[in-house]
Amino acid sequence: MVFMDTVDTLWNEVLNFGEFVLGNLELVAFFILAAIAILAAIHVVTDKEVVHSAFYLALVFLCIGFVYFFLEAEFIGVVQILVYVGAITILFAFSIMLTRRYIMKKGGDSDE
Repeated sequence: MVFMDTVDTLWNEVLNFGEFVLGNLELVAFFILAAIAILAAIHVVTDKEVVHSAFYLALVFLCIGFVYFFLEAEFIGVVQILVYVGAITILFAFSIMLTRRYIMKKGGDSDE
């Protein structure tokens, strides 16, 4: 009888948690978005490929733009996405791709 009461109490808590999650889907989406942003920020710092770091930075900027949408600041979110993801990150990526070849040439590598 004690085991059944424990299972019944545990099941009721699971159902209450399910109701809480379904009632707060924005909170769940925010936590998922925050986890993606934190993991991408860690990859920006730890990745050995500079081009990959630039694109992880774009993912971080995109997540920050979506956070502005959660805060009901749509204009700032759109500006964040357009300016930082669309312009700054692409500028970083192109500058890395264009300068990397010359840096590698100085190290003794040749195209021949």
